[in-house]
Amino acid sequence: MRDDTKKENLLTKVLRIVAPGTLLREGIENILRAKTGGLIVVGSTQQVQSIMDGGFAIQCPLTPSHIYELAKMDGAIIVSDDLKEIEYANINLNPDHTLPTSETGTRHRTAERVARQTGQLVICISQRRNVITLYQGAFRYALQDIGVILTKANQAIQTLEKYKSVLDQSLTNLSALEFEELVTLQEVTLVLQRFEMVLRIKAEIRRYISELGTEGRLISMQLDELVSQVDEDAYLLVKDYAKVRHDGTPHQVLRALDDLGADELLDGVLVGKILGHQVSGDINEQPLSSRGYRILNKIARLPQPVIENLVDEFHTLSSMLAASIEELDVVEGIGLVRARAVREGLRRIREQVFIDRHL
Repeated sequence: MRDDTKKENLLTKVLRIVAPGTLLREGIENILRAKTGGLIVVGSTQQVQSIMDGGFAIQCPLTPSHIYELAKMDGAIIVSDDLKEIEYANINLNPDHTLPTSETGTRHRTAERVARQTGQLVICISQRRNVITLYQGAFRYALQDIGVILTKANQAIQTLEKYKSVLDQSLTNLSALEFEELVTLQEVTLVLQRFEMVLRIKAEIRRYISELGTEGRLISMQLDELVSQVDEDAYLLVKDYAKVRHDGTPHQVLRALDDLGADELLDGVLVGKILGHQVSGDINEQPLSSRGYRILNKIARLPQPVIENLVDEFHTLSSMLAASIEELDVVEGIGLVRARAVREGLRRIREQVFIDRHL
């Protein structure tokens, strides 16, 4: 997993802790409005306790009013990992002063050093700048205004709609080529690249939703409606075209694509190699045959075990298209009625993709 993916995962996890709608965030907002400032550490581990001095144990429920009142004192507040209890208040924190910090204010310098030394999440509420800054390990993030995040999220949704439209058309074109037995590695890598672009925009919007908390419900509904099937379709495409003896599972192939940098993702040869193909010469001249997983999954009420049996029997979509009802009937789990349904389903799908294909 590349470093920016790890950072993104950590950011999403941290943002959920302080998202609007949580008790902790409500308490933090109260502190911001009062302009008193504050320092909150999540988790009283042994490392945290080793740098604590003074203050007092309180063991009271974590509520917005308790957070606000206790922040009026100069010391830090220590809350439990599960965010249900305030364990200590008015604590002086004495982290290792030799730890590097890029901050200037005393409270922010302390927060960054505590985060680096203990690995715990430290929340710093600025008294003068009206900013909430999160620290964990070497990670630092300043929370943005909800209005700004909503604007960015809506812009990202609009971008996603355009990319999803292009992806849908690419899939339709690929389906038409599959029925015509004209697919090359070029078309497959192009569709996979577009899948990955859509998935990356989806991940970015998920981060916005995490930061928005209860304010992001409408964005979340729009996202689910737009890309509800994208992960499954990407998985099926990889099942259709990954090399048969390729060691990686479809999920591992998709993770490898996710690990690629932006420039690497645009390299069709590299994407083809991740699928397990030996690429020689022009990938536009390298023919491929679909195994049929993606197309078969479009047929209503066709169970997954039956799809697996069909692929095991015929190996390619073109062989299934050429098979008679009698040949389909002998496949385990098919039967005469289902064989006719498969034959009719494939016919309808073929007619539809030829109509929808972008010429």
